[in-house]
Amino acid sequence: MIIYIKKKTAGIVVGFAFLLFVGLFLYEAMFNFSVSVSTEISNWGLSFREEGKAPVGNASAKALKEYNAYYVGDDSEKVIYLTFDAGFENGHTSKILDTLKKHDVKATFFLVGHYIEQEPQLVMRMLEEGHIVGNHTFNHPDMSKISDMEAFKKELVSLEELYKQVTGRDMQKYYRPPQGKFNENNLSMAKDLGYKTIFWSLAYVDWYNDKQPTKEQAFSKLLPRIHPGAVVLLHSTSKTNAEILDELLTKWKEDGYIFKNIDSITAEQ
Repeated sequence: MIIYIKKKTAGIVVGFAFLLFVGLFLYEAMFNFSVSVSTEISNWGLSFREEGKAPVGNASAKALKEYNAYYVGDDSEKVIYLTFDAGFENGHTSKILDTLKKHDVKATFFLVGHYIEQEPQLVMRMLEEGHIVGNHTFNHPDMSKISDMEAFKKELVSLEELYKQVTGRDMQKYYRPPQGKFNENNLSMAKDLGYKTIFWSLAYVDWYNDKQPTKEQAFSKLLPRIHPGAVVLLHSTSKTNAEILDELLTKWKEDGYIFKNIDSITAEQ
């Protein structure tokens, strides 16, 4: 009887150990890509678990780094990497640039072809004031649906060529997938083209022109979720962002944060 109980107990222990192993394996699979390149579509997603701490992405920082891709910076110091996406000009970028200049904050603006064609003066102002212009693709398509290297390359290179034509400069190779839609094949192709893919660790719903958040709604997301090494995504089309940016930067600075541009993120990791 005693032998039976011991065997039964041993079986339970072994069974529990097996379930634990399987659970850890599945957890690892959820938050890390495999080494092999697949074409499975993924939408960039975040899980905020603790205030003041970086969220968990649906791909880990370690796994992304294999493809020169990043979503969070150095979490050992209170630094913020501020980025803006813009598919068109909505009359708010000049005010945003004024505020950034006031606070001596450099940002990265991820732009599409239409924006560079229509707003060359604003693009030049961004550069003259020390900001980076990144590649948000020429046409803003769902890049996760593009599996052919030539088609993928065309979206990025066409914007590079337009940028060179308008500014006389070579575009720095930072790429942000439109709508955060990507797959491992995309990341691999971007890397092969010399690009660093930049996701984000903090954003909020600010892109609907007819449904702009209030200041209170914006701050309820942007203040408690800020964290060391945050790559912040805002849309420069947002009226709310233009109105709150001065106070927002002031509050972040009062909390002890400093600002670095995205070109320092890869040097720190």
